[in-house]
Amino acid sequence: MEQRELKRNLENRHVQLIAIGGTIGTGLFLGAGKAIQLAGPSIILAYLIVGIACFFVMRALGELLLSKAGYQSFTDIAEDYLGPRAAFVTGWTYWFCWIMTAMADVIAVGVYVRYWFDIPQWIPAIVCLIILLGLNLLTVKLFGELEFWFALIKVITIVALIGIGVILLVMGFKTDAGTVSIKNLWEHGGLFPNGISGFLLSFQMVVFAFVGVELVGVSAAETSNPKKNIPSAINKIPLRILFFYVGALIVLLCINPWTELNAAESPFVKTFTLVGIPIAAGIINFVVLTSAASACNSGMFSTSRILFNLSHNDQGPSRFAELNKNHVPSNALLISTLVLTGGALLSKLIPEQAFGIVTTISAICFLWVWGVILICHVKYKKTRPDLQKKSTFKAPFTPFMNYAVLTLFVLILVIMLFAQATRMALLLTPLWFILLFALYSNRKRKEKNLKLSA
Repeated sequence: MEQRELKRNLENRHVQLIAIGGTIGTGLFLGAGKAIQLAGPSIILAYLIVGIACFFVMRALGELLLSKAGYQSFTDIAEDYLGPRAAFVTGWTYWFCWIMTAMADVIAVGVYVRYWFDIPQWIPAIVCLIILLGLNLLTVKLFGELEFWFALIKVITIVALIGIGVILLVMGFKTDAGTVSIKNLWEHGGLFPNGISGFLLSFQMVVFAFVGVELVGVSAAETSNPKKNIPSAINKIPLRILFFYVGALIVLLCINPWTELNAAESPFVKTFTLVGIPIAAGIINFVVLTSAASACNSGMFSTSRILFNLSHNDQGPSRFAELNKNHVPSNALLISTLVLTGGALLSKLIPEQAFGIVTTISAICFLWVWGVILICHVKYKKTRPDLQKKSTFKAPFTPFMNYAVLTLFVLILVIMLFAQATRMALLLTPLWFILLFALYSNRKRKEKNLKLSA
């Protein structure tokens, strides 16, 4: 029995840094330039809106996870409140979310390494997967340690940026782009220089920037003290959003007028270059490399745990529910890595379109997962008043806030439909859900036939 249980080897510092890693990623370091070009300074408001929405999703998830000791992830919650069909679809969709995200990030690792070494990009991508696989097979604590150090690199970079920005603001430092000033936020066409349409079109990239914020919920089964660590990590999300996203973007836009930033160039590189650091491009390249490796590491962790839980609950092949001697779901980890390898190699065939398509599909599927969490919380509030009364971590402003955030998610999907860059991915994504519903129906039909024949 012990061999079928995930080991609770993640400590508080691991959970806290996993939460930070989940709220700082490729979307900020790489996607900020494109998002700023779309929205101008109003991008700050877009990050704030989606960040607040994610916080309320996490508060709902936190209350649900702590309402029952047996919950290991939100797929268990979905089964309790929405039934096995919803759990099946949500569980496999979450696996698909991280496969899509990790595919993009493992390709990015190959691209970043080529900055220093002139080798085919698939080589460092495969090497990265092999190294991360080896480390993840050993123990869950190694996953925590990897994320701890990956997140520290991200934190140091953003703290350095904000610190340098404040000094430049106080000095009234002059750059090639003009004087560093808070007036840069509104003096170049106002807060909404591209109108409301530009502001709305930026939401897809902003959503992708927050992908992974729910990872603290996936790691709940392997947390040494969930009742203490999960609320602590979730309650600190607003401060992290204000500091790491809003704070960093305000500093960036005070140093660089938004008109000076290129969608194809990291705004972080430009900022450090303006300060006069000659190796800025190399430093930021290292940071985005570790950020991509971190996202890939999180993807491997998440996909293996999701497969384990699906199989443990008889919603996937039983071999994925087996653990190795280190209490790691090795079979689930191996198959996820194998899919990632194939995806990375296939993505080389369409390098220009692949990243945009897989990240958009990932964002859409994450909206589904986050939406399921909110709907489950509404159902929990209506059907389990006994559990809510005993709850020590009640989600605020429910159910009003649940419906408000769900409405926001629907609006974001509508925006994606009208945006040319995201329309194809949005129209393709329903095929995944049709496949899952068909597989579930076929599975139930087979089970019914077996019972009848018995």
